[in-house]
Amino acid sequence: MQASRLVSQVKISLNMDTLFFVISKLLHFLIEPLNWVLIFVILALLFLSLRKSHLCKRFLVLALIDLTLVGWLPASEVFLRALEDVVPKIEVSKLTANDVGGIIILGGAIRSGKLGLERGEVSLGESAERVTKAFELMRKYPDLPFIFSGYSDRLALKGVSEADGFKQLVKEQGFEDHPGFYENQSRNTYENVIYIKPIILQESQGLSAKPWLLITSARHMYRSTLIFRNQGLEVIPVPVDYLTAFDLSWGSFDLEVGAQYWNKLIHEIVGLFAYWITGKI
Repeated sequence: MQASRLVSQVKISLNMDTLFFVISKLLHFLIEPLNWVLIFVILALLFLSLRKSHLCKRFLVLALIDLTLVGWLPASEVFLRALEDVVPKIEVSKLTANDVGGIIILGGAIRSGKLGLERGEVSLGESAERVTKAFELMRKYPDLPFIFSGYSDRLALKGVSEADGFKQLVKEQGFEDHPGFYENQSRNTYENVIYIKPIILQESQGLSAKPWLLITSARHMYRSTLIFRNQGLEVIPVPVDYLTAFDLSWGSFDLEVGAQYWNKLIHEIVGLFAYWITGKI
């Protein structure tokens, strides 16, 4: 009876996590500025067809303002820079193997799906520094275990997971003998922490509690550390993949880059809000 009740609770939890995952993706899409350009244009065409030219002009003006906001880089850079600087960068070179318990690499750098499977090569995305920094630290601390955590951020995955891709890279780079774990179920940061927590606790048995090095993008570090802290896990942040410099690009206008910046910024804002309102941070 108790076992049946436990299974039911686990299923409910998994269903809620899936619902949370879908809603967060939908919310991200709805509030991203560039998506509103299309909405404004569609509304302008609608009012044009209804012969309400004054409303058509207003929505076209809104679309133009939106495009300007997206393309003018300082508009997004100022918020991204603030987010990247919330968690300060530490000097890893001053740490010894006795100071840390292991290395955590959060997924997000490896493209999951059919591409790597069909082409026979692991494909890295824009956050590739998560992988290169991981290999740097694995060379520096050859006896420390690592945990790579990541399945996919897609609603329906066909092909290899991020963890599978990292496992192939580990083999190709000659780290087969390095102690490590691969977590291949998580779809978001909260699930990253939940699924690797038992591994961290298991590796810490009989030892004094030591913080683990945490590798992820600088913009993502604040949310990540909050979740780890909420789960009672201490980590040493190793932020990588910075997008902003100390000076803003006041004269720069680039729709493609601006759209990417807003996408990443909105992703973190939605994540922080969603995790806060659901008690995950």
